[in-house]
Amino acid sequence: MSGGPLEGIRVADFSRILAGPLCTMLLGDLGADVIKVERPGEGDDTRSWGPPFLDGDAAYFLSVNRNKRSIALDLGAPEDAAVARELIASSDVVMENFSSGIMARFGLDYPSIKALNPEVVYCSIPAFSDAALKGRPGYDLMMQAYTGFMSITGHNDGDPVKVGVAVLDVIAGLYAATGILAALRRREQTGEGELVTVSLFDTSVAALVNQAANYLIGGVLPSRTGNAHPNIVPYEVFRTADRPLALAAGNDKHFRLTCEAQGTPELAEDPRFSSNAGRVAHRDELVAVMAEAFRRRPIEHWLDELGRRGVPCGPVRGIDEVFDSPEGKALVQHIDDSVRGPLRLVASPVRFGDPPVPGGRGSDAVRPPPRLGEHEAEVRAELDLAARRTQAASHDSAQEGPTR
Repeated sequence: MSGGPLEGIRVADFSRILAGPLCTMLLGDLGADVIKVERPGEGDDTRSWGPPFLDGDAAYFLSVNRNKRSIALDLGAPEDAAVARELIASSDVVMENFSSGIMARFGLDYPSIKALNPEVVYCSIPAFSDAALKGRPGYDLMMQAYTGFMSITGHNDGDPVKVGVAVLDVIAGLYAATGILAALRRREQTGEGELVTVSLFDTSVAALVNQAANYLIGGVLPSRTGNAHPNIVPYEVFRTADRPLALAAGNDKHFRLTCEAQGTPELAEDPRFSSNAGRVAHRDELVAVMAEAFRRRPIEHWLDELGRRGVPCGPVRGIDEVFDSPEGKALVQHIDDSVRGPLRLVASPVRFGDPPVPGGRGSDAVRPPPRLGEHEAEVRAELDLAARRTQAASHDSAQEGPTR
């Protein structure tokens, strides 16, 4: 693998499911050599999280495991645990997201690994960083409930609702990648590795952003408001004559232009609505008037009228519509897989160069998601070679004796 800014960095990836694998896929997209360690016979849990399946692996697994090599190791078996330690000794980064205590049971926790490889950046994604809760497992649904996300998602007259994708796992993976990159940068300066801890709970609460600040600073307890924004009006979904329209009039100018497009410029001059604070205070009155106007015309009319005025808006698309659009098609990455056949996956959104290339490497350099244990022989051969070189270097050093 070559062509990315992290070329030469090896990642020993002991993570599974979503947050950890997403993080290591991002590192792999950027050029790192990611070696995914999986349970023999079973592999990553998400290999079975389907349908749909392709060649025995679920689409879920395929979505977050490109640009990796797979080796199957039983960490409870002494011989395989020794291979894991050899892998870690030759790696720059270790990633794990097991429940607290599991890596220590195998002698692969950070204190043990630091003694083996002091330069390693060791990233752990536990459910909680709080000592009293550390042993608990963590899944995205649990965290959406535990951190208040579900209390602010859904309609005010309905039940709490989770976000339609495991967004908190995604956010944790992004924070973890950022922490790893920062630790690698500091290692360049100090020559020392370190432990990076990014818990699901901590990143989920951090992701509350303005809703958390509304409570901490303003004492406002957020509630479910459907598609409406708690701090901006009009910023929600409106029904048109044929389909829903998302309107994000984020400032006074956008509001005035929206009123102009609707043929109601007097609303922008109304003292109740002329400022965002006033619009928030008089939300129900304003939204009722605007909703009635939007229902009179089809969405294409509004997209034209609002779009040419520069007002942020768009249709509420289905996933099929997203990937049928030119911009959606441009983000689909076609990966050659000699066993599964051509794969279509979403490309890395990180682009470098001119013209921009996802992840900084061409599509011909992208590895398809690995089959379980697919790279067992080559990884073990590399580790054996590295071990022999280390032994030879130690022998040569001993033969030279002390220098004067």
